[in-house]
Parts: sequence; structure tokens; C-alpha cells
Amino acid sequence: MRTLIVFNHPYEGSYCNAILNAVTKGLKDANHEVDLIHLDNDGFNPAMSKADLKGFVEHTPLDPQVIDYNERLEKADHLIFIFPIWWDLMPAMTKGFIDRVLSPGVVYDHHPRGFGLIPLLKHLKGVTIITTMNKPQIMYSLLIGNLIKKAMIKSVFKTMGYKNLKWISYNMVKSVSQKKRVKWLTAIEKRFSNFK
Repeated sequence: MRTLIVFNHPYEGSYCNAILNAVTKGLKDANHEVDLIHLDNDGFNPAMSKADLKGFVEHTPLDPQVIDYNERLEKADHLIFIFPIWWDLMPAMTKGFIDRVLSPGVVYDHHPRGFGLIPLLKHLKGVTIITTMNKPQIMYSLLIGNLIKKAMIKSVFKTMGYKNLKWISYNMVKSVSQKKRVKWLTAIEKRFSNFK
């Protein structure tokens, strides 16, 4: 299986980076091919320009980096996002990836009858979103309303018609013990070493 990971965290010592290493090791142990898009290291610009919007409307991306990301998406069997939750949402680069890369004509198209969207990534069997945050899960769920689930699972991928959508959330990362953080990493590595 070819798995595309879209990673967004600027600090190499972050827990997100440790998750990335554990997920990658698990996938490789299971003989899956891993393709990493590291938005920070790539210097990805999240802002939609006038030229980008024109290409978006005409279904012809112009930015070589966006075209490269599109081509890699088209080859993926599974898509994984790894990022921290900042101020209850995804970082700017992840949002920019959604805006600029998940474009019509590549990732989805409008239904010919005018209602709904049709998924175009024929190989893509599922999407997994892995996040870290420092809020308790119950607070994020009840008070904030699980914004990542609403935005990325329901509003983006479900609307586009994709299935097998999962969200793995690690909460209170700064507060939990080192033992717990290690336990989480061991579990996520094992999960992806059994990934099918």
C-alpha cells in the first residue's frame, strides 16, 4: 500500500514529530510504501493567491509545488495528516493544503446533476487524521465542538465522498507523564504495523 503522509509542525522536537516517526516505522515494518509531504520543510505557502484561485476555478493548478502534491495524492492508497491543534484548529499550512491542494478536477468534482461532490482519487481507500492538543478531550468535545472532526472529517472528506475516515486525538500532551507519551507512541506504531 502506498501511504501519503501530510505533516505539519515546525519543531523537530515536537510530539507530533515523534508520532510521525512511530507511524512511519509501523508502516515500513508492514512493508507499506511511505511518501512524506513535510509542509514546513517544503516551505509550503498556505495563502491562496489570485493565480491559485484562477487555476482552482479552471481546474488547472499553476504552482509547481501544488502540481507535485496533486500527483502524489493521485498515487496514494491512504492519506494521513499529522498536525497539532492550535487555538482549536489546524495550523495555517494544513489549512492551506486543504485550500490549495485538495482542488476540483484532481481530488473531487461537482456532481453532473448539480448537487454534491464526486471523489476523483480512485486509489484512495481512506484518510486518517492524527492530532495533538493540550486541552482535555471532553472540553474540546463539549465546549469547542470537536472542530477538527467537523472541519476535516465532515466538511472536507465526507462531503467529497471519501469513506473510511478516522481521527486519532492525543490530548493533554504537555501534562501527561513521559511514560504515557511513550505508551501512546508504542501503540500507534503497532497500529500502523498492522495496517491493511
